[in-house]
Amino acid sequence: MSSFAVHLSVFPDQCSLFLQPLSHMADVNKSNLRNKTGILPKDACVVVVKTEWNAAIVDELEKGCIGKLKELGAKKIVSLTVPGAVEIPFAIRNYWQHQKKKKTPDVFIALGCVIRGGTPHFEYVCKSVTEGIVQLNLLLSVPTIFGILTVDSEEQARDRIGGRHGHKGEEAAITAVKMILLKKQFE
Repeated sequence: MSSFAVHLSVFPDQCSLFLQPLSHMADVNKSNLRNKTGILPKDACVVVVKTEWNAAIVDELEKGCIGKLKELGAKKIVSLTVPGAVEIPFAIRNYWQHQKKKKTPDVFIALGCVIRGGTPHFEYVCKSVTEGIVQLNLLLSVPTIFGILTVDSEEQARDRIGGRHGHKGEEAAITAVKMILLKKQFE
């Protein structure tokens, strides 16, 4: 018997409902993400920005992320907390602007968890934080890694902090290291 995820999108100008087979959901085991990352520069600075909302989930994302960063050799890790996901791009941009005279970060990692409720608020928050992180990736000279869980339930979130869908905090850390190394290739 097949299992399906139900997706409902409601915006002022559109409404859509569709079923997606669970077998089509992203599976980290089908990617090369966890393959060799390379050697992190000794002076690399990683800034992790996390939200207060859904703290139990986000704290586990952060724990996995920082643990993996340390395992991969990161020595300088700065952790910042903001109220919610929409505030993440503001915090990153302002941190970047105020570090110009100091050692600037090599990468930012945005961590949060947005769980669908009974109103369109979920879509607005997800869209805002996604667009904000895209803008940061286009404006700043360092990458911002998207470690925001956008899920339909707490169960789905827990599946992504060490459950059947891996650990998205660890995956964000691996992605950050790979992007630092990629940027170094361009220099």
